[in-house]
Amino acid sequence: MLPSLYISHGSPMLALEPGESGPALKALADSLPRPKAILVVSAHWESNQLLLSGNPLPETWHDFYGFPPPLYAVQYPAAGAPQLAEEIADLLTEAGFPAGVDPQRPFDHGTWVPLTLMYPEADIPVVQLSLPTRLGPAFQTRIGKALASLRERDILLIGSGSITHNLGELDWHAGPEVVTPWAREFRDWMVKRLEADDEAALHDYRSLAPHAARNHPRDEHLLPLYFARGAGNRFGLVHSGFTLGALGMDIYRFD
Repeated sequence: MLPSLYISHGSPMLALEPGESGPALKALADSLPRPKAILVVSAHWESNQLLLSGNPLPETWHDFYGFPPPLYAVQYPAAGAPQLAEEIADLLTEAGFPAGVDPQRPFDHGTWVPLTLMYPEADIPVVQLSLPTRLGPAFQTRIGKALASLRERDILLIGSGSITHNLGELDWHAGPEVVTPWAREFRDWMVKRLEADDEAALHDYRSLAPHAARNHPRDEHLLPLYFARGAGNRFGLVHSGFTLGALGMDIYRFD
C-alpha cells in the first residue's frame, strides 16, 4: 500500500534548481509502487469550502512573479481525473465533510513543482483537494483520516507545503549550509512530536512550538502536513534540509 507524503516544495525555482531535494524526491518516487492517480493538498489552493479539481486537462499555472523566464516555460501536462474527483467529493460528503468539484482549476505550483521532480513523464492523473485554511490543523487531520482508504486503491496522497515558511526572513543568497537557529529549532520540535505521535501537541503547535509564528506567520504551508499525517500512520523522515537560510525542505512519509 502506498504511504501518504508531506513534501516541502520550497521556492518555485526548485523545478529548475532541484538541489538536494530533487534527487530525494525522485528516489522516493522510484521506491514506491506506481500510483494509479495522485491526490495533492497544496498550500496554494486556499478555500472556504472543500473543493476537488475536476478539470480533465489542467493548465500549468505559474502562480508567482519575479522569477527567470525559463521557469515560466515549464509545463506539467498530466491529465486530471474528473470521475475520481467526483468520487472523492462523495467520499468526503458521506464522512460529514461536504465537498464540491471545480471544473476549471489548474495545477498550482505547490502541485506541479514537486511532481516535475517525482514523475517527470507527467503520465499519472492528478487531482487537487483545496485547503480550508481557517479550519486549522485538527480539521486537516480529520480530512486525511477520511481519505486514508484511497491509499488501498493505489492513489498517492500528498500534502505539499513547507515545514518552515517565512518568506520575509529568507536570505536569497544563503547556501545550503546556512541554517537559521529559530527555523532549525521549530523543525526539530515538529519532528520530535511526529516521532512521538503526539497529536495534541501537534494540533496546538502555535502555542507550544518554539518560534511558531516566526516560522509560520500563517498556517497554510504547514496544514498539508496534518492531511498527510491523518491519512497515514507510522512517521518516517525521508529528507531533511534547509535552503535560503530558513526555508525548510523536509520530506516525510506516513506508512
